[in-house]
Amino acid sequence: MLAFLAAQVAAPAQTPPANASTAPAAASAKWPTREGDYLVRSFRFRSGETLPELRLHYTTLGAPRRNARGEIDNAVMVLHGTGGTGGQFLQPQFADELYGPGQPLDIRRYWIILPDNVGHGKSSKPSDGLRMRFPGYDYADMIDAQHRLLTDGLGIKRMRLIMGTSMGCMHGLVWGQTHPDFARALMPMGCLPIEIAGLNRMWRQLAIDGIKADPAWANGNYARQPAAGVRTAASLLFVAGGAPLYLQREFPARDAAAAYARERVARSMAGIDANDLIYQVDASRSYDPWPGLDRITAPVTWINSADDFINPRLLDYPARAAKRMRDARFRLVPETADTRGHGTHTWAKFWRADLVDLLARTEAPR
Repeated sequence: MLAFLAAQVAAPAQTPPANASTAPAAASAKWPTREGDYLVRSFRFRSGETLPELRLHYTTLGAPRRNARGEIDNAVMVLHGTGGTGGQFLQPQFADELYGPGQPLDIRRYWIILPDNVGHGKSSKPSDGLRMRFPGYDYADMIDAQHRLLTDGLGIKRMRLIMGTSMGCMHGLVWGQTHPDFARALMPMGCLPIEIAGLNRMWRQLAIDGIKADPAWANGNYARQPAAGVRTAASLLFVAGGAPLYLQREFPARDAAAAYARERVARSMAGIDANDLIYQVDASRSYDPWPGLDRITAPVTWINSADDFINPRLLDYPARAAKRMRDARFRLVPETADTRGHGTHTWAKFWRADLVDLLARTEAPR
């Protein structure tokens, strides 16, 4: 999702994996979390560029459970959207619907893994110091890093579930075809199965161009954030993530609507680094799972929302794509004054029953 704006719309500790450091997280007073960093040495990107050390930060809830073969069999990974972090899935509209006793992802039963993807959060990113000299990562690089975290870092051979929102939705579709036997179930939410083109690429390109057109950007070597460029990008993100019926109901008066939009954009700007955002928005440039959809064999439940500006409801790609997968179900959440546009995917009340159904139909190991 457009996670820059997402926040607006006691479990046993696991054994620290090799090459990782863990410490109790301070991110959530309610949920008993732990955080860790997994370090990949000499990580090679698809561009041919390398980093001597790539850091993958992650948050976990619950604890690993092992089957009779000694393999972890209860791991669930949730993947965030553009500009987000794993910590966003501790927000009440997501966590309070899923992680509690008897809920679909009860942390007494499941080990929840919430990575900060490459270029995001506390993982390696341009603003760490390299700025525009940071390797030009794309989704394939991000998924490679996720795979290494899960397998080499956390010792997982097979996931119980991989789910994700927006960018994480797209990652899930790529996971399904590049590692078809690695997850027992997939739940992508808020994306299309085609290359980023049309209006989706246009608003992304305009956000990038808006930053680069600001003289204060200085080719990425700014002393302080280029405010005009970041404001342009944040404004585009706000519009792209908007929910028309919800916002009309909540702000029917002109002055209140204008004040809300300005406040939201200002709050978003406070959390943006210009170079990080350029990389984050552009990482989708090579995404195109359409040719490989037939390789997705894991059961899939795929959720989009009818009021999603970024993934318009009248495009028929999801229905056509689901027919090409072995076991896929697609549902479009109807638009109401309560749905949240592109961000509907993070409000679990709209699709919680679909998750329950997916877990039930994949209960027996395949």
